[in-house]
This record gives sequence, structure tokens and C-alpha cells, in this order.
Amino acid sequence: MKKILTLIVSGINVAAFAGQLLVSLEEMNASNSAKPALTAKSVASKDAPLIELSAPKLSAPITSPTPIELRFQPTPPSAVKPETFKLLYGSFEIDITKRILNVAKVTESGVYVQEASLPKGKHKLLMVVEDTSGRRGNKTIEFEVQ
Repeated sequence: MKKILTLIVSGINVAAFAGQLLVSLEEMNASNSAKPALTAKSVASKDAPLIELSAPKLSAPITSPTPIELRFQPTPPSAVKPETFKLLYGSFEIDITKRILNVAKVTESGVYVQEASLPKGKHKLLMVVEDTSGRRGNKTIEFEVQ
């Protein structure tokens, strides 16, 4: 199901604005200036759901606004549990899931955002989803908006 989403990124209070903030300029700058965190290496669960980024294409420069499309691929007979979807931003893994859920619907097949406005700069997103067998799939993407 396609929904129109304009994610406005600025210093405006979320409650005071009709739009939805994805990340603030301050959150982006703090994340980009943080030292990389030490993380344990782990292997994904066998047959965990895959998260595919269909848009934007990371092989080309990204401008704002841009569409965002995620597709979930579970391993049958399991199905994706949309209520387990999490979206974490940047080095500090700020949970911005509610910001997306207020304006986009997560389904068993994925997430679609028609237009997402992001500040110019480097961004890192960690997406996580579970299936009905309890297996957790995740994908990290890093990109720069020009």
C-alpha cells in the first residue's frame, strides 16, 4: 500500500508540525561525529527474513526528496511480522520507528515512502524485522544525500 510521506527535517518541534521528522540536523551531525562503536560480529540466523532496499538506488547520487522502498523476503513457510519492524538511525542507533509508523504502513511485504526529505549529509540506517519463526533479519545501509 502506497502512502504519501513528506519527512521534513528541521529543528521544528514534532508536536507543533503537521509533517513528520525522520531525523533532525542535530541527530545527523552527532551521529556523523561519533567515533565508531565496537560491535560484536555475528552471523544472521539461517533462513532469517531478508530486507531489500529497492529505492533509492545507492549506486547513484541521492537527492532529497527521494522515495524509499523496502521489501521483506521471508523463508516459507514463515511470514514477516510487520509489528516487529524497527528502524534505527546513525551511530547511536536512535529508534526512529515511531516517526515512520506515524505516516507509513509496514506490511508483510515491506515499507513504501513516496517522498522522504533528508538533510544533506551522510546517513546510516539499521532495519530489523522478525518472522513468525522468531528469526531476526537485519540490514544496514549507509548513503549520502547531496
